[in-house]
Amino acid sequence: MTTKTKPFDCVEMKHKAQQKLRAEYESRRSEFASYFEFLDAKARESSWQREFWAMVQAARRPRE
Repeated sequence: MTTKTKPFDCVEMKHKAQQKLRAEYESRRSEFASYFEFLDAKARESSWQREFWAMVQAARRPRE
């Protein structure tokens, strides 16, 4: 059985995303007390993330 060659490298893609986030953090460092606070703020800026966490919270609520 042969494996397909992916047209992208997942690890490289992840590293580039992390580098981009870190560079943005460095440019906005004075706005945040920590990298964690920066990541939390970035998550709240994203409509996709807000919707995702709303679904997670709804799933955790006890059903009546």
